[in-house]
Amino acid sequence: MIGIRPGEKLHEVLVTEDESRHAYEASDRYVILPEYASWALREVEDASRMDAGFRYSSDANDRWVGVDELRAMAADVKAVV
Repeated sequence: MIGIRPGEKLHEVLVTEDESRHAYEASDRYVILPEYASWALREVEDASRMDAGFRYSSDANDRWVGVDELRAMAADVKAVV
């Protein structure tokens, strides 16, 4: 164990407060639309707008993947590749 290195992140912010203004939450994902799109955006199906000021980051995670679930995910990737 060498500890944290200079510049190393402990946590990742996946949806910022600013992005939440133009983001949607679906049952299994977040959809972040561009703030100023240069093309016509289509509707995000089966999703609801996120509350302004919402923030999703790894330090506030309430669901952790266990060993068995991680192995199942790896098996799914191997099956696709």
